[in-house]
Amino acid sequence: MIEFLRDFQNMSMYLAYNTNVDAIIYLNEKHIQTLIKEFGAENVKKRMQEYPREINEPLDFVARLIHALKTGKPQSVPLMSYEVDKWFNSRFEHGVERIGGQVGIIANLLANLDFKKVIAYSPLLGKKQAEMFVRRDNLLYPVVENGKLILKKPLEAYKEDDPVKINRIFEFRAGMRFNLGNEVIEVPYSGRFIVACRSEEFARVETSSNFKPYLPEIGEMVDGAILSGYQGIRNHYTDGKNANYYLRKAKEDIKLLKKKKDVKIHVEFASIQDRDLRKKVIFNIFPLADSVGMDEAEIAHILSVLGYRDLSDRIFTYNRIEDTILGAKILLDELNLEVLQIHTIYYLMYITHRDNPLSEGDLLKSLEVGTTLAATRALLGDIKRPEDVKVGLNIPFNEKGEYVKLRLEEALSKMRTREYKIVITPTRIVKNPVSTVGLGDTISAGAFASYLSLLMRKGAY
Repeated sequence: MIEFLRDFQNMSMYLAYNTNVDAIIYLNEKHIQTLIKEFGAENVKKRMQEYPREINEPLDFVARLIHALKTGKPQSVPLMSYEVDKWFNSRFEHGVERIGGQVGIIANLLANLDFKKVIAYSPLLGKKQAEMFVRRDNLLYPVVENGKLILKKPLEAYKEDDPVKINRIFEFRAGMRFNLGNEVIEVPYSGRFIVACRSEEFARVETSSNFKPYLPEIGEMVDGAILSGYQGIRNHYTDGKNANYYLRKAKEDIKLLKKKKDVKIHVEFASIQDRDLRKKVIFNIFPLADSVGMDEAEIAHILSVLGYRDLSDRIFTYNRIEDTILGAKILLDELNLEVLQIHTIYYLMYITHRDNPLSEGDLLKSLEVGTTLAATRALLGDIKRPEDVKVGLNIPFNEKGEYVKLRLEEALSKMRTREYKIVITPTRIVKNPVSTVGLGDTISAGAFASYLSLLMRKGAY
């Protein structure tokens, strides 16, 4: 771990596109029972069966929240109604406000780990958002002045008139019990339910026209780029633009970043409820990326739109390692990825082709960086300096770790995997986490950065 932290001090990373403010609400049994009483248990059950993909009225929110609590799995659902936004303000008080969005979370993490340079870009940068970035000399925002690219601290670069996106994060804890009519539900795992603001002004995933020509220069000065936020794109916009327009722009960005140097690109995938939009993002963005990170639910969603419905259903229903490996092989080959990283509650997985320059041992070390950073964040709530990772190293791997390794060995003995390198490490799990928001982003950022550092050590990048 110390070797990786030393490597990070000589590494630079570019991040785009999504930042927001996370307003965190810590749920308790009283919150939940009050909501069920207000809307009626039978109405909630009926709407749960309908499984709304968007929040257009309060009952949609309650139904998806109860579903998340029942399964104990983290979920994110877009909020489409301004009226419901006002309803939230009348029902819940924010416990904490902090930086959110994959770019915001990862930028602060990497800056606090003493990366040489972290360049974080978001199309909108309001003052409140700028104030939430850590005030470190290595965390910078790109601006163009007098025809030249300049890197400034976020607080020196914000725009007074830019709006700030606010997402509501409902944190829940394992062991919470409540009644849904005659059914008693106990939450199996700690997690979070995200009500993601999808106002149109925040749904334009693009690089500003004055900054875009300088992306080749950015690509030259960094060792890697982490791109995220594609889940915010809409099918249609009031000005006549559509998802195809913004995806073309996003593809241009990646090609420009790679124009002068073949910089490695990692895409952090997040759940996209709309099936057609999910398909467009997958086919347009993934083939241009070198690395992609996702959880097991997201891999199932992707397999579904690729036409592997039965396999997708098996992953959702049984969550077996062999099904996840089969799905990962399909994604790696059909989308021409260099490496796929999957994070689940109990394990992290890498799958690459056999000709990858890193050994299985190297890949395992990289995954262990990811789970150690995530455990540190879960226990402390944040990582503020490199020394904090000592805490994560003292957190044991989860109790199913040996079982996970055994299941991997069984799966590899039955499957055709000679063309691949597949490694799994158990996760380090904190029983009572301060927060679960951003743990997947932390895993992916730590794994991707350590993957790059290993490639550089071997002279393969």
